[in-house]
Amino acid sequence: MGKILFWVLLIIGGLFLSRILAHYAARKRQDNEQAKRTAKGAPSIAEEMVVCQHCNIHLPRSEAVYDREQTWCSKAHAKLGVRN
Repeated sequence: MGKILFWVLLIIGGLFLSRILAHYAARKRQDNEQAKRTAKGAPSIAEEMVVCQHCNIHLPRSEAVYDREQTWCSKAHAKLGVRN
């Protein structure tokens, strides 16, 4: 009876250990995939949006053209000025 109990406990322990190792492997794989996605150039910080004074489209602040303290989507629209 003691040998059977030993083998049952050993098998249950082995299954438990394999489950823990599989969990850690899946988590590591998920972390690696997430790191690859952010390394590919996905923006990690939200950027403030501004409005073109001519055509009223929204664009990121880093892509806007600034002239006379106003924002524009292009130099052409900055030359045309505010649309009425």
